[in-house]
Amino acid sequence: MLKTKFFRPDWTENAPAPGTFRSIFKYGDLHSFKHPSDNWYEMMKREFHLSDDDFLLKQEEGHASVILNRPPALTSLQIEHLKNLVGVQNVAIDDYSRVKFACGKTTEEMLELRQGIVREVADVVIHPRDKHDVLKIVAYCNDQKIPVTVYSAGSSVNFGCRPAKGGVSLVVSTYMNKLLEVNELNQTARVQPGMYGPAYEDALNHAPELFNTRRAYTCGHFPQSFEYSTVGGWVITLGSGQASTYYGDACDIVFSQEYVTPAGTFKTLDFPATATGPKINDIMKGSEGTFGILVEVTMKIFRYMPENRQRFSFMYPTWEAAVNASREIMQSEFGKPAIYRISDPEETDRGLKLYGMPGFVDKYLALRGFKPMQRCLSLGNVEGDRDYTKLVKRKLTRIAKQHGAISLGWYASKKWEKTRYTEPYMREDLGDYGILIDTLETGVTWDNLHRLHEGVRAYIKSRPDTMCMTHASHFYPQGTNLYFIFIASMTDPAEYRDFQKGIIDNIQKFGGSLSHHHGVGRMIGPWMETHLGKEQMAVLRALKQHFDPNNIMNPGGKLGLDDNPIQGL
Repeated sequence: MLKTKFFRPDWTENAPAPGTFRSIFKYGDLHSFKHPSDNWYEMMKREFHLSDDDFLLKQEEGHASVILNRPPALTSLQIEHLKNLVGVQNVAIDDYSRVKFACGKTTEEMLELRQGIVREVADVVIHPRDKHDVLKIVAYCNDQKIPVTVYSAGSSVNFGCRPAKGGVSLVVSTYMNKLLEVNELNQTARVQPGMYGPAYEDALNHAPELFNTRRAYTCGHFPQSFEYSTVGGWVITLGSGQASTYYGDACDIVFSQEYVTPAGTFKTLDFPATATGPKINDIMKGSEGTFGILVEVTMKIFRYMPENRQRFSFMYPTWEAAVNASREIMQSEFGKPAIYRISDPEETDRGLKLYGMPGFVDKYLALRGFKPMQRCLSLGNVEGDRDYTKLVKRKLTRIAKQHGAISLGWYASKKWEKTRYTEPYMREDLGDYGILIDTLETGVTWDNLHRLHEGVRAYIKSRPDTMCMTHASHFYPQGTNLYFIFIASMTDPAEYRDFQKGIIDNIQKFGGSLSHHHGVGRMIGPWMETHLGKEQMAVLRALKQHFDPNNIMNPGGKLGLDDNPIQGL
């Protein structure tokens, strides 16, 4: 009998055509792709009760050309004045530009753009050449009461790029994308907000050649969106990188900032510490463009010593054992790993399928008592001085084994590193066949972790045929984060909005923060007052009134500071 040839879906290998909706919602490099593994394809067929026949025809792919049919609401005189400020070549009013620079990378946006649905857009797109251009634009827009929405990399997953009130989309990454200075004595770098992660890290790695320093440096901040996010975006959304357990979150790495606001310009002070009242530097972090525009930022940098990196991976018998060991590692005060992750049982088993774990390894783990849908994978690395990395790895290994883990060596960590930036590429492949994958994340203290994990998972799994994979990847002595990844067969944006709203409701119900590292934007704005309370929100609104009395900066519900509609309703 002839063996039937294995069926593989026609995953897209062609870059989307210029001017199409797909060229807007496609993640990352237009010419790069990462397809689901054969094991994952088989798993999704089983989970969603699909057959190969369901993967013969693609659904809405977004290949239509962008046509808006919405003339700009600004007057011709206003548009002409803006062109005079920055040069006619740096102002665009064509349909494609107005849509492209109004979109981020939320699942809802992808679902709608596939169907040619366009929500709010700006009237005009402006590419400022420097901070002086930004000052002139903000002054004019404030005088004319023209809304301004900042766009940097467009990797927002909370509607942070969407110009709710029209006006101007201000694209800071086109020109304002340079590393201006490395101060080796202070170990800081002054950088423009639109500089992408890889360019920033490469420049720091080559600081001896570029800035005549004695040592090479690293930025220490590596979110999954690293390749397609910017330094300014990290700061204004309170982002967190995959090595945050050692280097800190973006808010820890910021040294000082320079802003242009409707009320005026200012630069926060360059001191390692001060006792001069509440720190404006801290107030501006995470402000998401609602107070003003970040035009320069001075960041802390770190010695680049990749030769000292120590990788590790473990398998724990249960989620409880993985959590207990992680808490002990973070509270033992011998130092911290840079990357450190624990996956719950569902993510562990699905992840092993994603990476194509050999069958004999699965059998070996089962024989050792590490059972499917109970066992939990942990992986990471230690960075820094050579003696430090060896010490931390040795001590965390001892704690892991005390909690029943077995070492898997460096292999799992190395394997994860190779694909850690490319996982989002699968969204387009899955979306072509009506399957979506999305995430929500939350901060949590140790004493509430299991209640939150169980409660949110129960809600997600209450929807039939829905996967929910959870991991923790940013650790502190007082707690960690939980990152819920859900996969479902779903194409209706309205159904998706209701489901996502329910997840956020349950994150709040079970005591998690509304966001750990993705910011708030307009998506989570409706929950902010319940989360923070009236007094804290009143403080934020008072700051908004001071910096932006005419409410031109990113208006429309961002951070819940002004009118606060629930998206899509």
